[in-house]
Amino acid sequence: MSITTAYLCDKYSNSDNFHIAEPLFRCFGAKETFSGKVTTIRCFEDNSIIKQALSENGLNRVLVIDGGGSQRCALIDANLAQTGFDNGWEGMIIYGCIRNTKTLARIPIGILALHTHPLLCLSKDSGERDVLITVAGVNFKKDYYVYADTDGIIVSGALLS
Repeated sequence: MSITTAYLCDKYSNSDNFHIAEPLFRCFGAKETFSGKVTTIRCFEDNSIIKQALSENGLNRVLVIDGGGSQRCALIDANLAQTGFDNGWEGMIIYGCIRNTKTLARIPIGILALHTHPLLCLSKDSGERDVLITVAGVNFKKDYYVYADTDGIIVSGALLS
């Protein structure tokens, strides 16, 4: 994505189909600018459904994870981020924590998350996929478009250029 979120705001901010997420997230991946179609996951302190999704083809897709904002464990580590990169995912937006930040900073995938935590969550085989989630004041739906960079996150039901 060579188009910035600031440019998109200047061009589309008066559109009804244009939403700007609250500035809650920090950038952790080596790819600071990313965009794609949304795939959603809702899970709480369990990354089993995330592992499954990142193991699939993610070409031109962004995984948006509603982890309930938990700060008791990490949902993503370097191994999962590498799996996502290897399978073509553009990036991840995690309403929760991640770990292995030094390694994540070298993997060329976009990663936005709330915080870090050294403990990886347990896999309990729970969670929901491709459901409507509301994070940072915006709705994320499957196949919506998300645009992210160091300035923020934009969600739209239509492809923006």
